Amino acid sequence: MPTTDGTTDGTTHETATGEPQRPGAEQWVPAGGDVDALRDAAPACRGCELWAPATQVVFSEGPADAAVMLVGEQPGDKEDLAGEPFVGPAGRVLHEALAAAGLDPEHVYVTNAVKHFRFEQRGKRRIHRTPLVTHLRACVPWLEAELAAVRPRVVVALGATAGRAVLGRTVAVGAERGRVVEADGDRPPVVVTAHPSSVLRLRERAEREAATAAIVADLRVAARAAAG
Repeated sequence: MPTTDGTTDGTTHETATGEPQRPGAEQWVPAGGDVDALRDAAPACRGCELWAPATQVVFSEGPADAAVMLVGEQPGDKEDLAGEPFVGPAGRVLHEALAAAGLDPEHVYVTNAVKHFRFEQRGKRRIHRTPLVTHLRACVPWLEAELAAVRPRVVVALGATAGRAVLGRTVAVGAERGRVVEADGDRPPVVVTAHPSSVLRLRERAEREAATAAIVADLRVAARAAAG
């Protein structure tokens, strides 16, 4: 199985400056692959160093012909262990918001911009670390292949990191959320909203309810775009 420098010894190699090599996922992405082919190929990916400490790749869930594609940042601890996206606390927030917005969670395609969990080990705990821009670039061939295979009518970017991966530029969630943003080329339009994990960081119940309601409102915009 190839590693980050194309060898087969199962190790992660570094550049002369000590930085991990991140050749990108392109060589592991099957050309013209459907969603099943992409899911089957993803475990072999060594496009960046994040595969090594992760339990497993976390690819996607949902139908291959979904009208709505949700893109998150990366899998979290529970997702890394389960091998499925959005199965932890943030996933519960997301599923409740989808239902409130009139979107059946079973009928949307859910994936992440980065397919492996980036974390810092603190004792027995694994603490989430935001992926670097270089991780997004390394993983973007998977996202591009998913867009080509699913061909959704609208993409929902969950948070600024996902927004950057989808739109290819810095995204300010507060300034861009809740409206349909045209993407470059023949890509589907994008609706930006907050990542559901942001709700979990709020202490006051009223704040959490308001933040959830804002995500629901954004998802309704996406639902209308997909229907129209």
